[in-house]
Amino acid sequence: MSNTEFDLVIIGSGPAGYVGAIRASQLGLKVAIVEKDKTLGGTCLNVGCIPSKALLESSEHFLQANHSLAEHGVDIGSVKLNLGNLMARKNKIVGELTDGVDYLMKKNKVEKFNGWGEVLSKNEVQVTGDKTTVLKAKNIMLATGSIPSSLPGLDYNGTNIISSTEALSLPQVPKELLVIGAGAIGLEMGSVWMRLGSNVTVLEYGDKICGPMDKSTSKRLQQILKKQGMNFITGAKVTGAKASKSSVELTYEKLKDGSEQKISGDIVLVSAGRVPFSDKLGLDKLGIEKDKRGFVQVNDHYQTKYPSIYAVGDLIPGPMLAHKAEEEAVAVAEIIAGQSGHVNYLTVPSVIYTDPEVASVGYTEEELKEQGIPYKAGSFPFTANGRAKALGQTDGQVKILAHKETDQILGGHIVGPRAGDLLTEVVVCMEFGGSAEDLARSFHAHPTLSEVVREAALNVDKNARQM
Repeated sequence: MSNTEFDLVIIGSGPAGYVGAIRASQLGLKVAIVEKDKTLGGTCLNVGCIPSKALLESSEHFLQANHSLAEHGVDIGSVKLNLGNLMARKNKIVGELTDGVDYLMKKNKVEKFNGWGEVLSKNEVQVTGDKTTVLKAKNIMLATGSIPSSLPGLDYNGTNIISSTEALSLPQVPKELLVIGAGAIGLEMGSVWMRLGSNVTVLEYGDKICGPMDKSTSKRLQQILKKQGMNFITGAKVTGAKASKSSVELTYEKLKDGSEQKISGDIVLVSAGRVPFSDKLGLDKLGIEKDKRGFVQVNDHYQTKYPSIYAVGDLIPGPMLAHKAEEEAVAVAEIIAGQSGHVNYLTVPSVIYTDPEVASVGYTEEELKEQGIPYKAGSFPFTANGRAKALGQTDGQVKILAHKETDQILGGHIVGPRAGDLLTEVVVCMEFGGSAEDLARSFHAHPTLSEVVREAALNVDKNARQM
């Protein structure tokens, strides 16, 4: 092979792209990765998952210093926000991790090409950067991710009608922040700025927050966030926006009665979902099919109409989650290498990193009822947990859903401290086809938050010990 001929060329260096590249290299394939931006890591690492979590952590510390530390006997006097230092910490974390991805590409002998990647044929990728290069590829993986979706009448202006990208780097704390959409992005970024001093109002089209998550769990989170000071308007269809230099007036329709309402704020964050970044990749010229939302159509092995061209992550239907994208890319690498790559979509966890966090895996009660699957449920609150009391974080509960006849765990739903971490044991148990009894009979160290998960599993058969 020449230096522009590869076993696999990947377009996009986000979680799917760089993880898929590493796995393909481990399996002995010659791999190239194409990225249009200066740094690797994609949306997640540069303007998504990582910077938002850095801001969430910093804002939690600021809130604790203002309101909670005195209860622990720590008197620190007046607290002042240094937004510049907060943002610098976030940027430092992002920089370290993007450098880390760059190092991993070198370590795994993945060749990088900076520029716009376009598929010319089933075995060719053109990279347009400082110069134009055509890469020959036995296989091509499309991993270009997604971009924020827009709403009619709410064009982004980058100043007071913004996407999540701008929300990560606001120059000052807005007095009134309006958030459109009560999914992960809206609730997380709303939490950051609320803790730092904003009055936050979230407008949601649906009748509940957290999208498709378990209804009772999302209801509990909404109650907690409302108690913290976050305002919610559900059943609201935003129909327009009027922006001036200093404010934005939103018009929305109350779906319950059809009445038109108005609300004003300094900044509007539009977080009404994301759409696949599938334009200008050359797919239309090749006749590669996309649905009306822009999702690339693939078979069970992630192949488009051309067996040598694969698509993964946010480009294809399913939850737009980094870890889901990673596993799909690994599966493609293994399939190309002659192995049996596979993703179990029932066990893809979903987490919203509010405080408390909310985490979910498997079926919800609503889905089980809709599909006629017999089930039993067990729940347990954090208020009865010693470790949660010591932490001062007792809001929330764990719910475990199991098959009524076999006891196999069908789902787990947690709202509470470190819910995303706690959910992992439910995910692992489900991967092994475990039962609620399996989880309930497993040791859990005392005192730990994980005991709440065990008690919920015990309570599936009404055997909780601490109620």
